[in-house]
Amino acid sequence: MLKETNNINSQIRAPEVRVIDQNGENAGILPTHEALRRAKEAGLDLIEISPNAVPPVAKIMDYGKFQYELSKKQKEARTKQHITETKTIQVKIGTGDHDLELKAKNATNWLKEGHRVKVDLYLRGRAKYLDKKFLDERIARVLDKIGVLYTVAEGPMKSPKGLTLIIEKTK
Repeated sequence: MLKETNNINSQIRAPEVRVIDQNGENAGILPTHEALRRAKEAGLDLIEISPNAVPPVAKIMDYGKFQYELSKKQKEARTKQHITETKTIQVKIGTGDHDLELKAKNATNWLKEGHRVKVDLYLRGRAKYLDKKFLDERIARVLDKIGVLYTVAEGPMKSPKGLTLIIEKTK
């Protein structure tokens, strides 16, 4: 996705521009027609780099090379971007200790990677109406086994399927 707002050559409407020549050196503030003449003599284009500056900044360089460098920068920015997901572990009231350890191990790995973890205590039938302290104990069993420091982003909330808790790694 290239930035289409860069004006080149005759598209530049400012009466004067601050010119950066092909060697990357500041050539000073010149009338636009003079900057265009210098670009044509060098066989290159005059590209408006910063149109909002006063006066606008324009660079003398090949437009194809400029587009290539711009796309490289955007591609590099996309690869450095880290997207956090909300991963889910589902626990029932009668889940055994070994299974809880496995789920906590997965949650620990996800937290280390920087993701958020949603802990769902799945309740069926009458279990939805059990004592709140009992249900909090069941969630605490899982949270005690997580091997990373975490904070509770969203506290235990009732959901249609039971109780939900969202945790994330402390910074």
